[in-house]
Amino acid sequence: MHETTRQAARQRRRRRRLTIGTTTGLAVTALLVGLVVAMQPDRKEDTASAAATAVTDSRQTPSPTTPGHKSSSPSPSATSASPKASAATPKSARSPSAAPSPSSAAPRTAPVTTSLARRIRPQITYPGVATVYKAGVGDGACSYGPSSDMMIAAMNTTDYQTSRACGAYVRVHAANGNSVMVRITNECPLPCAPGQLDLSEQAFAKLAPITTGRIAITWSLLSPQTSGTISIRYKNGSSPYWCGIQAIGHRNPLARLEVRAGGAWRQLARTDYNYFLSPDGSGCGGPIRLTDIYGERLTLNGIALRPDAVQPTGVQFARH
Repeated sequence: MHETTRQAARQRRRRRRLTIGTTTGLAVTALLVGLVVAMQPDRKEDTASAAATAVTDSRQTPSPTTPGHKSSSPSPSATSASPKASAATPKSARSPSAAPSPSSAAPRTAPVTTSLARRIRPQITYPGVATVYKAGVGDGACSYGPSSDMMIAAMNTTDYQTSRACGAYVRVHAANGNSVMVRITNECPLPCAPGQLDLSEQAFAKLAPITTGRIAITWSLLSPQTSGTISIRYKNGSSPYWCGIQAIGHRNPLARLEVRAGGAWRQLARTDYNYFLSPDGSGCGGPIRLTDIYGERLTLNGIALRPDAVQPTGVQFARH
């Protein structure tokens, strides 16, 4: 009896120890889980806060740029938000700095270029010699016809450049201090050397006695004061199927003559007798565009196809 009672007591003590151990273990486990759960939201919150701060900083404080220049790389927010807009940005950024076309640029301030001026350029003094010839009525290789102004000269073949010198005004200086302004209306063939001018007797006499015959000179291109305007002349025999066009009275040397044909401007080839030819008649009788060596363009409308008739335009190139 007593033995049975003692066994039952021992079993009750073991059950209490197991219950206490289990309860303690569960309590410890619960405590650990609670700590883990309690700590996890704090880490997520810190991470989210750091990410938000980085994005905010990237939007509010872009990388510094040199004053007057665009950043070479866009901010992360701009790139991620609108990649198409970012890709288009360089085009719009470049367009203001793109060189304007001659038709849209202010022609009176356009600088002279080597491609337009060729050999005879402004602000350059050319050395040479002056000789003298009997100019008759003033006509010559430039095909301008008779002239009442005999302050004219023939340009050497090298500087004549297939009539590119025709109509140019040059100031000629002699060693004795005398000078004269002449207009180029003729060509002086070989043996005239580069830099040589063959002056009319009237022009040569402004520098030295005609009997001198040959003197050392320097000369330079002018853009003179004038009240005259440009005229256009179609060559004799011109028609809608072939034509030659000439500009007369231009202040500055002429670089190009174009006609409007097929919805576009077509540059005509220049002859050594100072006419621009359209061999197939394209543009004959239509709008004409003139360009001087400074890049200024003049568009002429309403010029009739009237062979060998001098037709005034009422316009003139700017003075430089």
